[in-house]
Amino acid sequence: MRLSAVPAIFLAGLLVAGCTSSSGPESLVAGVPSKETTSSVVQAPVPTADVGAVIAQAENHPEQLAWAGQIPQSQAFESVTTEGMAVPAERPVAMIMPENPTSGASRIRRAQIYGRQFRDAHPINFGKASPRKLAVHGVDVSRWQGEMDWARLRTQGANFAYIKATDGGDHLDPMFKTNWKRAKDAGLKRGAYHFFYWCRTAGEQADWFIRNVPRDPDALPPVIDVEYNGESSCKYRLSRAKAIEKMQVFMDKLERHYGKRPVIYTAPDFYRDNLTGEFKDYPFWLRSVAAHPSQVYPGRKWLFWQYSGSGLSHGVEGRIDLNVFRGSEADWHDWVARN
Repeated sequence: MRLSAVPAIFLAGLLVAGCTSSSGPESLVAGVPSKETTSSVVQAPVPTADVGAVIAQAENHPEQLAWAGQIPQSQAFESVTTEGMAVPAERPVAMIMPENPTSGASRIRRAQIYGRQFRDAHPINFGKASPRKLAVHGVDVSRWQGEMDWARLRTQGANFAYIKATDGGDHLDPMFKTNWKRAKDAGLKRGAYHFFYWCRTAGEQADWFIRNVPRDPDALPPVIDVEYNGESSCKYRLSRAKAIEKMQVFMDKLERHYGKRPVIYTAPDFYRDNLTGEFKDYPFWLRSVAAHPSQVYPGRKWLFWQYSGSGLSHGVEGRIDLNVFRGSEADWHDWVARN
């Protein structure tokens, strides 16, 4: 090697080193994700046969996405006014579902499913249709359960919890905020429910729920609890048409805000008088503590079944409502991911 070539080689090395060391923090700014996010989420499919079949159908026939934002000027559409608020006559499509809707869900860490270890103060023999044969059990709670050991409750088989949030247009369950936080800390999937008060406008009740229940993308869809309450100060019974109208106003407003289609919880007598054959595009949570839902609600497809109001569990003093999800463990994970 000739000595005259050394300076050239040395200079070339300096230039290469200079290019490599120029990649400091400033050069990474372009890779920072945008802070803009969309509040639109995929609507949960409503089971029409079994949950697994519905999920397969949804993959072959993508659904429209729930609308949860302000109405753009370019997407103005007609609305109807009910109970003093505008209700969209048609929900616009926020975005198109990706070709492989499960690719994102597969990256979500699946929570462990605990087997049912609950006891029952008044056990019912459901025969071959026993809820014990279903994989994913859960609870619903309110102030009446008091302080609970959520971590222990989960290991007893409470894989999900619906927590009472609001009642009417001015009542907040005093344990809601505590239960909401502790349930999540313990690893449960949790959602909030509203007890509907028939002597107050649906719009006011929706506003009250929205004011008190956070818009958490990890939460389960909100629930509207519609039933007769003999202890309520509201003794007025609406007509079937008026009850349906008020429910629709409430659910539309929640769906626009949370981007998730609400679940309807009901009991046999209210269902018989008002909901038979109604709301076929909504998931149902049915109370049926003496027989299988197929006997009490013939022809109605359901997502959750409340099968006991006298459950006993470590972590809770007194009795607790027991529920089960309709489907397998895999169905549960898929449904949660889509919500």
